[in-house]
Amino acid sequence: MRAIQMTEFGGPEVLQLAELPVPEPGKDEVLIKVTRAGVNFADTHTRTNSYVQKATLPLVPGGEVAGVREDTGERVLALTGTGGYAEYATAPEQLIYPIPAELDDGTALALIVQGTTAWHLYRTSGRVAAGESVVVHAAAGGVGSLAVQLGHALGAGRVIATASSAEKRELALKLGADVAIDPASEGLTERLIEANGGKRVDVVFEMSGGEVFDASYDALAPFGRIVAYGIATNEANDVSTGSLLRHSRAVVGFYLFHCLQRPGMFAEALDDLFARVAQGELKAVLGGTYALGDAAQAHIDLRERRTTGKLLLDPAA
Repeated sequence: MRAIQMTEFGGPEVLQLAELPVPEPGKDEVLIKVTRAGVNFADTHTRTNSYVQKATLPLVPGGEVAGVREDTGERVLALTGTGGYAEYATAPEQLIYPIPAELDDGTALALIVQGTTAWHLYRTSGRVAAGESVVVHAAAGGVGSLAVQLGHALGAGRVIATASSAEKRELALKLGADVAIDPASEGLTERLIEANGGKRVDVVFEMSGGEVFDASYDALAPFGRIVAYGIATNEANDVSTGSLLRHSRAVVGFYLFHCLQRPGMFAEALDDLFARVAQGELKAVLGGTYALGDAAQAHIDLRERRTTGKLLLDPAA
């Protein structure tokens, strides 16, 4: 089969097209013919071995696929862990989910990681209460574009989006944000407060780290929460217990794959997301489908913020 294989860590050039044996499913695993593989920002960290979960070589990257079960012919979504950038992949039976007939593969893939992340940011980690203000950083991205749309439906009173270009900010507004602002770190605290009508904000979904995290933390109201679900800049932050105490603020981490230990957390979120798509309340933003051999270009475009929404690989192209 054709697959993208890494034999070293490094830049996009380490993503090499290779001919590899079709993987053999182990006990309680299923072989899937991949129709689309999802590309995530986390994959770019895996490529440099800077992700939360360390990788070993050689490696076929890719943690999520849509495709067809070889044993039953059923269309499914699957969390593979690794091995997704290929024509065939294996996945544990308990992490495979049927795709509703009315959903295309790309939309389904946008929901299994990005969608469930956005859902759990509101429900599990952010614990957004009715009427609270929510800041969604990177609002035109895979998680952000869905989080913006879920905001009012999940109780947010005001959804404040940030995005790096005028076009992306316009997209965030079309998706349902009440206001969209520039995420540049200088003056960001003041812009967030201004965007919330002069009041400090209640909840921030943050995946950059570094100066954006600090500026967002400084904009929090008493009892406000900032949920860190990524560190795109690789710049870690320190928050003092004294600051937490003085301001009654909370910093919450969210790593989706801890939900692997509780598979029902995926099923609950996916069922709700599928229903919202079917009812027309939620729409996945698909940012581009790349040929399998162009995986390196997909990583480049993602890291350089050229894209919106969900990126996909087509193993047949």
